[in-house]
Amino acid sequence: MRDWGVVTDAELERIVVVSPHMDDAVLGLGQFLAAHAGATVITVFAGRPPAYPDPMTRWDQLAGFGPGDDVIAARRDEDTKALAELDATPVWLDHIEHQYLPQPEWVQADAVVDTLETAVRTLEPTAVLIPFGLANPDHDVTHQAAMAMRDRFPEPAWLCYEDHGYKHIPGLLAWRVSKLFHAGVWPTPAAPTVDPAQERKHAALAHYTSQLLALEADWKIGAKLAAPAPEQIWRLAPPPAGWELLSTI
Repeated sequence: MRDWGVVTDAELERIVVVSPHMDDAVLGLGQFLAAHAGATVITVFAGRPPAYPDPMTRWDQLAGFGPGDDVIAARRDEDTKALAELDATPVWLDHIEHQYLPQPEWVQADAVVDTLETAVRTLEPTAVLIPFGLANPDHDVTHQAAMAMRDRFPEPAWLCYEDHGYKHIPGLLAWRVSKLFHAGVWPTPAAPTVDPAQERKHAALAHYTSQLLALEADWKIGAKLAAPAPEQIWRLAPPPAGWELLSTI
């Protein structure tokens, strides 16, 4: 029992974070990344659409973009600068966010898992951190693809982080934890080392100028980021031997 919740140094030797969008990893894990230099952040939905919608999407308008702006190029620039503050390296996959596609063409998990697995395996991680995948379709797809990848590639430590903003939707985080629990993957709070201060996280977040505008408009993100709440990371692992029946209660 003394080791429950502990994340070992060996597990954190080579860290890969899977992020739905360019900002989610820092929002959910900025203090963790600040304590572990050299992590790689793979963003799933970082592809440029063939053409930006006209009129612009509501989100891009909230983010301060205007007609003719190359939104993805600007956001990649933000991501590069933000992750540099945390000594982390970005990797961008070319899947296109749902906001740029008609609903029948939204990217599904089975279209993501192979490219994601290739990117992750190339890095030979000892730990992979994935989002719970709450509310936003791109977040959900990222979670589902990552869980499918986990089935194929169980060797690293698999950890889960909370989607900032979406985790505050009543009941949604509990719903995902319950689904994983009953699927035999028991999400259990873990206690890896994090940077107890928030200065470097906030310095990184400051580079996401466009996204902070939209997040403030939609989620009042400033008040939530100002709160001294720690980042909670969860381990994904089978239950201890003999405990399996708890999942059926």
